[in-house]
Amino acid sequence: MAISDESAADPKISPLDAFGAVVLGGTFDRLHDGHRRFLKAAADLARDRIVVGVCDGPMLAKKQYSDLIEPIARRIQNVEDYIKSIKPELVVQAEPITDPYGPSIIDANLEAIVVSKETLPGGLSVNKKRAERGLSQLKVEVVDLVPEAFSENKLSSTTLRRIEAEKLNTVS
Repeated sequence: MAISDESAADPKISPLDAFGAVVLGGTFDRLHDGHRRFLKAAADLARDRIVVGVCDGPMLAKKQYSDLIEPIARRIQNVEDYIKSIKPELVVQAEPITDPYGPSIIDANLEAIVVSKETLPGGLSVNKKRAERGLSQLKVEVVDLVPEAFSENKLSSTTLRRIEAEKLNTVS
């Protein structure tokens, strides 16, 4: 199955409720405004179901201050609670992922994958794997999480973990 032009990222985001089921992934440590923007964009696109892969195990190994990442159960709960607070009618399927693909290359009923500019290559890689498995291509929806003017002050979980690590070091 060849990858169609439709799977290429479209510069404009699709209308609300455009897809029955969408998928996205991330670590979602210390759920912050960047995460909420990302999750809201995905929820806005989903009509029935949102699938969220939450990084765990080997997916966390190379992250800075990985020992300070919140437990997987808390991160999954935070993702579910937030999505349900903004769009309660959605079925939320949040699950741990231990590889970059998770359910995105298994679930035949997915229609779109939501990515950031930074994770666009991963979204395109998902479609390659889906093609190898004979699954339909996902529409790749790129969400601009942080306006360019603010990019140097981008809030990140790594920054929050670094601050926590510094606090722990001054206490000991």
